[in-house]
Amino acid sequence: MTSQDSGQDSGDGAMAVTPDLMIRAYSVGLFPMAPDAGTDHLDWYDPQMRGILPLDGFHAPRRLVRTVLSGQFDIVADRDFEATIRACAAPAPGRETTWINDRIIRLFCELHARGHAHSVETWQDGRLVGGLYGVAIGGAFFGESMFSRARDASKAALLSLAARLRLGGFTLLDTQFGTSHLAQFGGIEIPARRYKRRLARALSVPAHWPDDRAAGTAGAIRDEMAALRGAFRTSDGSG
Repeated sequence: MTSQDSGQDSGDGAMAVTPDLMIRAYSVGLFPMAPDAGTDHLDWYDPQMRGILPLDGFHAPRRLVRTVLSGQFDIVADRDFEATIRACAAPAPGRETTWINDRIIRLFCELHARGHAHSVETWQDGRLVGGLYGVAIGGAFFGESMFSRARDASKAALLSLAARLRLGGFTLLDTQFGTSHLAQFGGIEIPARRYKRRLARALSVPAHWPDDRAAGTAGAIRDEMAALRGAFRTSDGSG
């Protein structure tokens, strides 16, 4: 979940990029990024090293868990997907440009309408102050980008995402690239060949995205976040 460029594969040229093509591309390990937000062009990436955040090795800092469980934030899924992706695309201090252009926004909103793209959103006093979005296929979730407008807001969304994925039976959280920010949660990089083996297995898993509207979902997610506080163990992404 980063805008760092690495391992560019090819441009899209005259190819019609549709939601169906996006799903097929993610299923074989490719993902799209725009050179910058001001162009309609898309490049496809297949990095030699892939970032993942092992769900069985997620490190939830105790202070963050306390903050989330205190009720300081209202953390929900899919309340306003478009607002979340647009917030991720917006310039911010230290990030004057992003790789999310209008074409990507349209495509991901279409994927969201089909049930393949989801957002986890952090709200405070009626304002969207942080969040992330990504693509869900089988038991794999492909994290795309996150944003924060309040302390711990994006971290809270990431903690909620990990809890949701564990609760829903997902087995792979793809972060595209590894970063020092993700490393504090247990994020690692593994070779593309190993990543694609894990991806192939994850795609066959009948996972489900927890529905916030279903009775008991909020409590189950809260319990899972609390459990993550002591769930950390080292994972090397083997397999």
